[in-house]
Amino acid sequence: MQNGTYSWGHDRRYNDFPTYFRALFSERVQKVSIDAGFTCPNRDGTKGTGGCAYCNNKTFKPTYCNLENSVTSQVEKGIAFFARKYKSMRFLAYFQAYTNTYAPIEDLKRLYEEALEHPKVVGLVISTRPDCIYPELLDYLAELSKKVYVMVELGVESHLDRTLDSINRGHSFAEAAWAIEETAKRGINNCAHMILGLPGETREELLDQAKTISKLPVKNLKLHQLQIHKNTLLEKQFQQHPENFDLYTADEYIDLVIDYLELLNPEIIVERFISQAPPEMLIAPKWGLKNFEFVAKVEKRLKERDTWQGKRFI
Repeated sequence: MQNGTYSWGHDRRYNDFPTYFRALFSERVQKVSIDAGFTCPNRDGTKGTGGCAYCNNKTFKPTYCNLENSVTSQVEKGIAFFARKYKSMRFLAYFQAYTNTYAPIEDLKRLYEEALEHPKVVGLVISTRPDCIYPELLDYLAELSKKVYVMVELGVESHLDRTLDSINRGHSFAEAAWAIEETAKRGINNCAHMILGLPGETREELLDQAKTISKLPVKNLKLHQLQIHKNTLLEKQFQQHPENFDLYTADEYIDLVIDYLELLNPEIIVERFISQAPPEMLIAPKWGLKNFEFVAKVEKRLKERDTWQGKRFI
């Protein structure tokens, strides 16, 4: 830190995504979610059935995202929703539901490029699994990245293979590391998505995760607390054996996040700390905090502890 400014170029105590994004684009940019009808290899039987133990896609899918609406229609409806609040805005088409690279390359090109046809769409965010990334797709996205913003969001979730097995994830951490390295190598923006508090993981292992992630060419990072959602395998496991779950209070999780940030590579842009499920779908933990409220608490605690992202990074 020099003259009140950290290595990422401003005085916030972590390398935050909103500040980075405002510098990247000259105007406000908002994600518009799209459900393009994908499934997952651990739902259709290729690698397993039932999906990940924690997954209920209804917890984050807007009402306009449904298969009765085409990609074009979903983009238009999403843009119309946000246009009520802001007149001048551009958008990223966010292919969010399930695994959005799990289809033949020609189908993917058609869907992605349909979204990009809207004049206010300036890029894509593509949520997927590390084991559904392959060279032909990477080459295409690398070319596309030369024209528009492209972010590949990878569900890594844990750095421990035993955890990935226990939540029916269907891929290894080595596959996630490969996907992160290959996207970075081709100049494609990537984002690693991690869940803190999965059953069986200790605090020490979670802090080791920060060190492990810091060794990889991760551009953006999304963290969120473990949540138990209705109609998931995790809900059944929680009901049967609640003693196997260590669900953090908000204060406990804030301290964990700050310890994690201290060990994190300062070059990694932190996109979020928590996830918010609709109250009617959430079993636990129920903090009653919105994202901006949680961020304010993290920033207050960082100041109280006089610490910052990367303070203990080696």
